[in-house]
Order: sequence, then C-alpha cells, then structure tokens
Amino acid sequence: MTDTVDDRRIELHAPEDFIGMRAAGRLAAETLDMITAHVREGISTAELDRLCHAYIVERGGIPASLGYQGYTHATCISLNHVVCHGIPGDRALVEGDILNIDLAVILNGWHGDSSRMYPVGKISTRAMRLIEVAYEAMMRGIAVVRPGATLGDIGFAIQSHVEAARFAVVRDFCGHGLGRTYHAAPNVLNYGQRGKGPELRPGMFLTVEPMVNAGRPEVKILGDGWTAVARDRSLSAQFEHSVGVTESGCEIFTLSPAGFTRPPYTRE
Repeated sequence: MTDTVDDRRIELHAPEDFIGMRAAGRLAAETLDMITAHVREGISTAELDRLCHAYIVERGGIPASLGYQGYTHATCISLNHVVCHGIPGDRALVEGDILNIDLAVILNGWHGDSSRMYPVGKISTRAMRLIEVAYEAMMRGIAVVRPGATLGDIGFAIQSHVEAARFAVVRDFCGHGLGRTYHAAPNVLNYGQRGKGPELRPGMFLTVEPMVNAGRPEVKILGDGWTAVARDRSLSAQFEHSVGVTESGCEIFTLSPAGFTRPPYTRE
C-alpha cells in the first residue's frame, strides 16, 4: 500500500511517548466535545472555528493547522458535499446541514488529530445513514490495529464496510502517521487488500480517517486550493481518531471524555 522508502521512514515511539499523545488527543477530543452545543442553526462556520481556536489556546495548546502550508484557520469545517479541508467562513448553518469539524492540536510538542460529524437539526434519513456508516467504518479500521496486522488490513476493513452499504470510499485522501510531526509516514489508505502493505508494530502512531461519499468517490479541489468537494455533489461524511499501536492492540488517544462518539450526541 505504501512504498518501501515510506516503510523505512515510519517512526516507532517509546512507551513514555504515549503519555504525551494521550494529553494531546484528550485536548482535541475535549475541543470537539465543547463545540457540540454550539453547532446549531444560524451560527457561522467562522464562529465555530473561533470558539475552537480560543478553547485550544486557553488550555495551553496550539492549533496545528494554523499556518500549516499557509492555512489560516484552527479547524477545517466541511459542509454537506465538501469532503474535507472546508475553510470556515460566513456561511450560517441551516437545518438539514451535516458538517465535519476536523482539528489538530499541539500540546507539549505532541499532536492530537480528530474529527467528527455534526447534524444541524433534523437531517435526512440518508444523511444519518451516511454518518453511521462513516463512523462504523472508522471503528472497524481501528479494530484491526494490532502488531502483525498490515495497513492493507485497515483499508480492507473500511472499504468492505462502506461498499457493502452502497456508499463510496474517497481515495484521494487518507490517514497518516503523526506524533511530534503533524503528518508523517505511513499513509493510511481507506481501501486495500488484507495482508498487504507495511506491518504494524508497537509504537506506531496513526490516524484512521475514512471519508465516505453517498455517491461516487471522485473529488475535485476548488479554486481556493484547499476545499475538496464530491465531484457529483453528493453528501460526504468523515470521522477521525488518532491511535497508537500497543504490544497487544491499540490505544485510541482521541476518545470523547463526554462520551460523544457519533450523533446524536448525548452525555454518558
């Protein structure tokens, strides 16, 4: 799934590095928890971004995307047919919208990267089904993460679930390694074959982040150079967790402290 050069560049982290990733992942998750109550009809995506930015900074973090390759916001907010990298702006939310809020934080040098889907008011049955499939695809991908598994095993688990539901896996974007670096080797593709690609080893830190379209998988990049949309303008959904490979399985760093896993979000 990735070339041999990429395989050799995969960093293996020490057990103590998990401590830093837990803290960074928790801050990312807490930020997504906080913003949940603000996702409502009438609020702009720029205001959602401002609230996330302030929350991260007040808790000693740094928004990882701010200034990254020239990007000027703390979050990416992707509405409806936007697949990823949607730029916050003046657009106000209306009932029936679905949106992905994707953010990464840097805390004491470590990166926590996560995203969730949010519905605005009552949404269509198909939109909710799309969200459910995207979430389950992510969790099925994470479920196979353990020493000895391969990146192809992750991709296969995601792809097979999505396509069985008659949705499409976006192939233009993927998960990635992270740690003290925002984006690192390896690429974590959301499609693949069992047993193919680099083998997972303890100490690998990865994101698992399937993007699922209700229509066809093709995307196009808009003129702003960032926003990726479904070429057929079908709805799109994404979830993302940061995980670490342990000696016996994996640890999810970005689990919601409030118990907000997938919509509808209710506190445990």
